[in-house]
Amino acid sequence: MKTVILYMSKHGTTMKVAEMLSELLLSDVLLVDLRKNPHPDLSDADMVIVGGSIHMGMIQKRIRTYCESNLDELLSKPLGLYVCCLEKGETAQHQLANAFPKKLREHAKSISLPGGELLMGKMNFIEKAMVKKIVPENWSANRIELDSVSLFAKQLQN
Repeated sequence: MKTVILYMSKHGTTMKVAEMLSELLLSDVLLVDLRKNPHPDLSDADMVIVGGSIHMGMIQKRIRTYCESNLDELLSKPLGLYVCCLEKGETAQHQLANAFPKKLREHAKSISLPGGELLMGKMNFIEKAMVKKIVPENWSANRIELDSVSLFAKQLQN
């Protein structure tokens, strides 16, 4: 079985989750950064996973555009979706709902919100200034939930 993980990562967290998934899945996995390869060939894929991250409340425009433009192909294969974000609960669910078309969410075998990170060293000046105003000082910068990533991989394999 061949799994293709399509992702886009602004600072590296979504890529990190994609790499974690590639180690957990019991299949041949191909990681595809949509920023570097915007038109991947999915014809040999038995399963597709799409991942992105939330910035300013929205997923990357290229992820959303890719999903909309390739909706039929994505609907023809088993699918997993994940979004890296810092929010929890209802806000995270709302961001996820806005990230992917409803048809994809309904078709997905599994959907995950594995958390996120604040990688200050990879942020530009404006991003750092915004984070310092919004995020409490005692907030943990690493909130990738390993259990969520493991559960997501397990659900995709069943």
